[in-house]
Amino acid sequence: MKTKADIKPVKVVLVEDHQMFREWLGQMIAIGGDFKVCGETDNIRDALEIIRKTQPDIAIVDISLRGSSGLELIKDLKAQEITVPVLVLSMHEESLYAERVLRAGARGYITKNEATSTLAKAIRHVLAGEVYLSEHMTSVLLGRMSGQRSVVVISGVELLADRELEVFQLIGRGCNARQIAERLRLGETTIDTYRTRIKEKLKLRNAAELYTRAAQWVQEHGA
Repeated sequence: MKTKADIKPVKVVLVEDHQMFREWLGQMIAIGGDFKVCGETDNIRDALEIIRKTQPDIAIVDISLRGSSGLELIKDLKAQEITVPVLVLSMHEESLYAERVLRAGARGYITKNEATSTLAKAIRHVLAGEVYLSEHMTSVLLGRMSGQRSVVVISGVELLADRELEVFQLIGRGCNARQIAERLRLGETTIDTYRTRIKEKLKLRNAAELYTRAAQWVQEHGA
């Protein structure tokens, strides 16, 4: 019969751009001895390298990362056939991001204000091969699958595709087209196309309204 000392702890990689929160998260995970942080970083490039090297049992990923987003990391893992279950832990609204991260390949989503009470539970669900979402979001997604229209609307921003949302956030942080293009490794013409689509979807008349709306959204959501 195996003793507790014989059982290897679950290896966890943390990908989170706020160092203080990352440290707190590591302390939370270490409580009880069932989990062990085997690597941590704040950006995609290092995350891919760490995950390849350490082969963790699970990766906990934030949406906002240094220089990019957790969504892109999840897509990169899938594209490069790096198999690791991903649990997204973010400050952003579940109703805006949960379905996006599941489509990208993640196995669960919790918000940071839920972390203290649900983190261990969410990790165990994901490790068991299950999808973890809040009861509310599970109900919303099941309703969509059954053809029911959701009454939850988030000011139209939920209509944006993943890349459009990323561009919208960067506009809200004060980045111009050239800066956004460099950050996302895309051409400025492509960024202009995204800006046009965003204005159409949000029914904005000009660049000034786009910048105002984006800045307000970033301020309200801490994006």
